[in-house]
Amino acid sequence: MLAIAALGLWLPAVSTAKNGESGIEALFLAGPLQGGPARQGVPDSAPLARAPITIQRDGQTIATVTTDAHGRFRIPLPPGRYTVAVKGGKLGLGGCGPFDVDVVAGEFRSGQWLCDTGLQ
Repeated sequence: MLAIAALGLWLPAVSTAKNGESGIEALFLAGPLQGGPARQGVPDSAPLARAPITIQRDGQTIATVTTDAHGRFRIPLPPGRYTVAVKGGKLGLGGCGPFDVDVVAGEFRSGQWLCDTGLQ
């Protein structure tokens, strides 16, 4: 699992917007929370609260959002390919993005990103 977290992980899903909007909604998590092996029953990640997130299209920043206290954000966007990353780059060893997301008309791309804290 550490090898996957070190690269950052995007777990996508699609939700159909009721009003025809499209965009991205996501949950950012950071982990591991402590060094050593994961322990059963002990959370190994936590929401990346109040993190600045940049959204780029064709190499240009088109929006900056901030995750809420639970590590979530939602932003309506027109269809297209976007790059999403924590503003300022790396958190730890494996960093946190950038992640490419394809937005389709009438759908919100939703999922979660697991960002590496660098603890081992």
